[in-house]
Amino acid sequence: MAAAAEAREGAPSVFFLHPDLGLGGAERLVVDAALALRARGCRVQIWTPRYDPARCFSETRLLEVRTAGGWLPRSILGRGHALCAALRMVALALHVLLLSGEAFDVFVCDQVPACIPILRLARTYKKVLFYCHFPDQLLTKRESFIKRIYRAPLDWLEEYTTGMADCILVNSCFTANVFKETFKSLSHINPDVLYPSLNVSTFDAVISADVASIVPNKKKFVFLSINRYERKKNLELALKALHDLRGRLNAQEWKEVHLVLAGGYDEAIQENVEYYEELKGVATKLNIDECITFLRSFSDEQKIALLNNCVCVLYTPSNEHFGIVPLEAMYMRCPVIAVNSGGPLESIANNVTGFLCDPLPTQFSDAMEKFVKDPSLKRTMGTAGRTRVLEKFSSEVFSEKLYQYVCT
Repeated sequence: MAAAAEAREGAPSVFFLHPDLGLGGAERLVVDAALALRARGCRVQIWTPRYDPARCFSETRLLEVRTAGGWLPRSILGRGHALCAALRMVALALHVLLLSGEAFDVFVCDQVPACIPILRLARTYKKVLFYCHFPDQLLTKRESFIKRIYRAPLDWLEEYTTGMADCILVNSCFTANVFKETFKSLSHINPDVLYPSLNVSTFDAVISADVASIVPNKKKFVFLSINRYERKKNLELALKALHDLRGRLNAQEWKEVHLVLAGGYDEAIQENVEYYEELKGVATKLNIDECITFLRSFSDEQKIALLNNCVCVLYTPSNEHFGIVPLEAMYMRCPVIAVNSGGPLESIANNVTGFLCDPLPTQFSDAMEKFVKDPSLKRTMGTAGRTRVLEKFSSEVFSEKLYQYVCT
């Protein structure tokens, strides 16, 4: 763990509380927000029940990351993840307040608001800010009566504790609307939209890995998917689109096509393990396994290499809350083919920086075919994407708005 940068006199001490500091869009935002506030002179710490530097963004090594509450289980016999997450965050908050010996001014929480009532007990705090990526109660299925009974108090707890925050931010206008529709008792609250941004200096500084180490036989048309190995990310759509694309191309064109599925992967998460095997089975069944590379828990160097060498990025989840991957791709001058719902409607300019499609293999493959038939399309759309990110989603805009929320 690196020592924190020297705090500026008068700037607040900001503590981030996050349930699991792994690899994902929520974690990317927490790390970028911490770096942005530290650059503004704030004293910043990230507190989490679980932190493994080997499965985190490399920038976490530049921050003060501390752990507590990890002695509580993440699940009980593979069940009760939401309950365990809430208990772990309560334990984390109690540790910060009672045992850490730290002075703090502002707390920034996300994903699990159960810790907010505990944090409000602090005598010296100035503000509790909650960043809502998406209501947790909408991220789980209620397939049985027992599951509905189990979730009912947790849903109430999520809504009640979210409302206890002094300031509520969301990651997109889409999420703001879902927030209002889901949390009926909070209809009087209008959450502010704070779009995630990119720490572009990281992309500019990282030395690209050798793409040949990922895709051994150099291909002309490499399509890239970046998402966690979770079923809700609908990675199967990319496989079926690739299969459909084969019927649209001649033999020589198809010979130059390859798909890389790069995703966050944690062997401690059962779904990651199961879904990875399921996808490999789908690829074999479709007879496209030789055209696919499955990459798990890739490094920053590998990601930059892939973005530098792919013709476009496939972004397959529907109703994604915002999605940081399209921003990363566009900044690296990679067009994006994404589902026409959720956050991508706000980040991607259709037919300018990429294509927005229904979540159907035929529509995705139709867009993919355009990049094979017209190689110049990547250059024109990629240039437009880079411009869009710098104008609408720059780290400077994000940093300024976040600093104002923290200080006012």
